[in-house]
Amino acid sequence: MKSLPTLLPCVEIEPLVPARASVIWLHGLGADGHDFEPLVPELRLPTSLGVRFLLPHAPSIPVTINGGMRMPAWYDIRDLDLRTRHDPVGIARSQGQVEALIAREVERGIDPRRIALVGFSQGGAIALHTALRHRERLACAIGLSTYLVLAETLAAEASSANRDLPILMVHGSHDPMVTHDRAVASRDRLVELGWSADFRTYPMGHEVCLPEVRDVARLLTSHLS
Repeated sequence: MKSLPTLLPCVEIEPLVPARASVIWLHGLGADGHDFEPLVPELRLPTSLGVRFLLPHAPSIPVTINGGMRMPAWYDIRDLDLRTRHDPVGIARSQGQVEALIAREVERGIDPRRIALVGFSQGGAIALHTALRHRERLACAIGLSTYLVLAETLAAEASSANRDLPILMVHGSHDPMVTHDRAVASRDRLVELGWSADFRTYPMGHEVCLPEVRDVARLLTSHLS
């Protein structure tokens, strides 16, 4: 029998009213679940939505591109070559761990259609990767300063339940870590495969800005209502 993934430790932020929706928000490489904790109140989501936030901590693993140093990471990054750099085993592991968090929210009474996946940079790559393949319909997926991983397998692995999933990608016009062109290419691949991905650019680097936060809040409010 296949063992279920161990639930990742999370920062959990409960709403002031009984939870009716959940946002699973994945941090970037080298950070942890506390990284986006201060941003949650800045979203100013309506209290009536009853949104629970889960901010999981990625496991600490050796990252090849950083000299094998151990750090929180959703998968290993092998080198600078975009064709070979990603770690399919690690990506699959993280996908399973996020899906375990989704399953736990469903067990706690949350309809999958009111669960959103959000992530920044490497966490955004896992959020998009998982949402597009998840067997149950989700609310939406949001990628901040991110890109697609294993895009070559997406057509075959895409879930029919999420073929029209609302997707928002937000990116800095002068991001030195994940280039704007790379993000645009990821958006274009999604469109090529049939998704209608909303892509927005802001005059910033590899970071988060207030107008971006407002755009994220609008999408969450719309699809978690």
